[in-house]
Amino acid sequence: MRLDRYLAEAGKGTRSEVKKIIAGRRVSVNSTIVTDPGYKVKEGADLVMLDETAVRFETVEYFMLNKPQGVISATKDLRDKSQTCVTDLIADKVRGDLFPVGRLDKDTEGLLIITNDGDLAHRMLSPKKHVDKTYYAELDGRLEEADAERIMAGIDIGDAKPTLPCEINMLTGQSLLITIREGRYHQVKRMFQAVGRNVTALRRISMGPLTLDPDLEPGGYRRLTEQEIEMLKS
Repeated sequence: MRLDRYLAEAGKGTRSEVKKIIAGRRVSVNSTIVTDPGYKVKEGADLVMLDETAVRFETVEYFMLNKPQGVISATKDLRDKSQTCVTDLIADKVRGDLFPVGRLDKDTEGLLIITNDGDLAHRMLSPKKHVDKTYYAELDGRLEEADAERIMAGIDIGDAKPTLPCEINMLTGQSLLITIREGRYHQVKRMFQAVGRNVTALRRISMGPLTLDPDLEPGGYRRLTEQEIEMLKS
């Protein structure tokens, strides 16, 4: 792999930025300064250093993030560059092309997968796969049993089609777990609004076979284990 591409894919800048870094004699390969951006690097064999710090290279990365409120589910906000994005929270990422698998509203917390595995993201988000997503929700009032049954059967939220059937497990009169198999815009909130209730707090606790690590505080993250990655891929 070309040295400039190696550095760019390791998250050290754009191709033009890393070419300037290389020209500045800041990069060495196996202890020898290299100024040619086209120098061929042997992945996994050569030791690449930038400013005397080893540059790790990963083909793919997988993180579990407990998304906090106030952070947007994107890689950047072109309209407001002061906004914090979910990928900004992954401090020790190697790749520069990470993205969130799906999205959570700015005021919604909970499980978010951060990766650069496009195939996995497609399979997790494909409407044909009907991947379960479970949320903990708090409402502004008691949810009546009849309204819960209406939501579970599939309800009109103003789209071309009603929502798919879902599951609701009541915890108290105003808090519950809801499992949906779609990912429409503001779907959970709109489902409860359709029966006259507003969601006051929302947190995703699972997606497919992956459950949010209870040790992760809002804003916390960790790399997925090999077992978790295999569960998602299967």
